[in-house]
Amino acid sequence: MKKVLTTSLALGAALTTSAFAQPRLSAQSIIVNPTQPDLSVSVRVDKDATGTANPVYRIGENIRISTTVNRDAYVYLFNVDATGEVTQILPNRFESGANFVKANTTKVFPAPGDAFTFTVDGPVGLNKVLALASLTPLNLDQLSTFKSQQDQFATVNARGQDQLAQALSIVVTPLPQTSWVSDTAFFTVAAQTPVQTGSLFVGTNVAGATVILNGQRLGGANVTYSNIRPGTYPVRVQAPGYQDFSTTVTVRAGATTNLNVDFATPVAVTPVQPVVQPAQPGNIVLDLFRNLLGAIAGTQLQDPARSAYDQKVAELQRQGYVLQGTRQTASGYVGTLQGRTGTVTLTVDRAANRTVVVQVTETTVYRY
Repeated sequence: MKKVLTTSLALGAALTTSAFAQPRLSAQSIIVNPTQPDLSVSVRVDKDATGTANPVYRIGENIRISTTVNRDAYVYLFNVDATGEVTQILPNRFESGANFVKANTTKVFPAPGDAFTFTVDGPVGLNKVLALASLTPLNLDQLSTFKSQQDQFATVNARGQDQLAQALSIVVTPLPQTSWVSDTAFFTVAAQTPVQTGSLFVGTNVAGATVILNGQRLGGANVTYSNIRPGTYPVRVQAPGYQDFSTTVTVRAGATTNLNVDFATPVAVTPVQPVVQPAQPGNIVLDLFRNLLGAIAGTQLQDPARSAYDQKVAELQRQGYVLQGTRQTASGYVGTLQGRTGTVTLTVDRAANRTVVVQVTETTVYRY
C-alpha cells in the first residue's frame, strides 16, 4: 500500500488550564510539558539522524519516521502539512502500526519489510512532525476516528496547528506531570526537479531542406526545435538536388545549439545528347521520323533522367552502397540502395525547362 504524505507539522493554539499538567507552547508552537519528567522521546526523519536539522524532501520521494523512548511508553505521531491538514501516523491498523514502544528501542514507520511506503506529496514548505509519548494509553476519540473497518489510518478532526494543539492539550491536561512528553522534527518539502532540456536551431540557404536528428525526422530547416534532452546526436540535413550534409551536434541544457548548413553546388547532372546515325540517301523523310522516334539504325534515344539516375547509382556504388532495385515512374526513376548503416532511396525526375531533379534520401539506423 502507498500512503501519500505531505508531511508538515506545525502545532500551536490557545490551551486550556488544569490543576494537573498544564501544557505550554514552545518557541516552535508545540505543546510541551512544563516540568522535566524522566520520560523522554525523540522523533527523526530518515534524512536527519540528529533530529535537529531541516532536511529537504522533493515531491515523490519516500520518507521514514522513527521515534525512540527511554521508558516503555505509548507514542503518538502526527504530521500537519503546509495547508494545515493533519494526519495521524501512529497508531494505525497496519501490522507494524501499534504505538507501544519498549524502552531504549527505536520504532521506524514504515518499518523495514512493510509492503507500503510514505511518499511525500505537495504542498511545498516547512513541515513539522510531532511525537507525543505517554506512560499510559491516551483516549483520542475526540481527536481522531477510524471511519470504517477498511480504513488503515484514522481521520483527524482537527484542522491546522491551532486546533491540533488545543485538542492534544485537552487530552494530556488530566495526566500526571511526569507521565507525558513531546518532541518535534522538521523537514522541508520542495518541488520536483524539472527535467532540463535544450534547443537546436538548424539554418540553411536553400528551401525545402529536412532535418533528421538521431535517425528521427524533426521537420524543416530554419526552425528552432525545443525540449531536446542534453547529449550529443548525429544530425543529417537534406535538400532536394544537393548532397546530404551530415555531422554531430551537442545539445546543452538551457541553451540553444546553432547549426548553419550552406549548400553550395547542386548535384551535377550531365545531359546526354542523342546519338544520330547519318541518314541514307532517299530516306530523308523516313530517317527524320526515325530520329524523332529514337529508332535510327537500331539505336534508341537516351533519356536524360535515366542517364542522371545511372550516374548517381554509380557514384553511390563507389561509396559502398549496393543497388537493390529500380523502377520507372511517370517522370523518371526510383531506386533503392543498401549501405552498411542504412538504406538510400534515389529519385530522379524530369522537371520543367529541360531540367532533371536528383534527390537522395537516406534512412540511417543508430544503435544505442
